[in-house]
Amino acid sequence: MILLTGANGFLGKYIYGEIIKTEEVLTLGRKDASIICDLENCQFYIDQPIDIVIHCAGLAHVFNNDKSTNDIFYSANVVGTNNLLLSLENSNCFPKYFLYISSVSVYGLINGENIDESRPLLAKDPYGRSKIEAELIIKKWCNDNNIICTILRLPLVIGVNPPGNLGSMIRGIKNGYYFNIGGGKAKKSMVLASDIAKFILKASEVGGTYNLTDGIHPSFNELSKSISQNLHKSFVPNMPLFVAKFLAKIGDIIGSPFPINTKKLSKITSTLTFDDSKAKAAFGWNPTPVLEVFKLYKDV
Repeated sequence: MILLTGANGFLGKYIYGEIIKTEEVLTLGRKDASIICDLENCQFYIDQPIDIVIHCAGLAHVFNNDKSTNDIFYSANVVGTNNLLLSLENSNCFPKYFLYISSVSVYGLINGENIDESRPLLAKDPYGRSKIEAELIIKKWCNDNNIICTILRLPLVIGVNPPGNLGSMIRGIKNGYYFNIGGGKAKKSMVLASDIAKFILKASEVGGTYNLTDGIHPSFNELSKSISQNLHKSFVPNMPLFVAKFLAKIGDIIGSPFPINTKKLSKITSTLTFDDSKAKAAFGWNPTPVLEVFKLYKDV
C-alpha cells in the first residue's frame, strides 16, 4: 500500500495516475482524498500498514495571501511535513520507504551549470528555506526509524495546466504580452511531470538525494518557440537587454507593482542547470527531452 500526499496537486495527479496502475494507493488531501486532512492544521490516524509514503503535498506558489510569505511556506512545507510524520508515528505506521518531493531551490543559486547534489544548501528565500528544513526533518525521522529515504530535487516541472511562472509565460505568449530578453539565451533545467511519475517507485526503493532534469536544459527562446507553435502564434518578440536593464531600475524604485526589477532580470537572463547523472546511475533515470513532447492545456 502506498500513501500519497498532495494527490490533487499538479505533480500529484501525474504520480497518482501512474502508480494506481499497479499499486493500491491511499491519497491524503484537503478534499477528494482517501484521508481528508489539511496537514498544516491537523493530524490523522491510519489503521493499515503502508509500504511507501510519497510526500508530494506542499506549497511552491503564492498568490494574494494576507500572511507573510515566510509564514505561508513554513506552515505548508515544514509544519505540514511535521504533522505527517507525527501522524504516522502516532499511528504506529512506519513505512519501509519514504520519498519526498523537494526542489532545486534549496541550493539558493541564481546561476550556474551542471550543479550536482554535493553543492551546499544556501537558499535564503522563504520557499527554499522551507524545503531545506522539511528535508532535514524527514531525513532525521527516517534515520531514527530505519526507513529508506529518497529526496527528489526538481527544477521547473512541465505538464498540462502548469501553475506558477510557466503558466504565466503561456498566458503571456497567448495574449501577446510576453517577450524574451536579450534573445532568451539563458538555459534552465526542466523535467516532465510524466517522467517523474514513471520513475517514482524505482527512486523510492533506492534511497538518497537526486536532481531530476530532462538532460537537455532548453533556453527561454527554445521554450517560448515551442509554446508559440502550440498556440499557433507566429513569433515571440524580443526586448534588447539594455532596455530591460533600464526598466528593471525603474522597477527597483517603484517596487512590487512593476513587472520587473534588477533581481528578476538577473534570474531571467542567467543560465541555471543541474546535473542528473547520479539519478541515472542509481535507478536508471532516462528522461524524455521536454521540447519533444511539450503540450499545452487547451484553455490557457
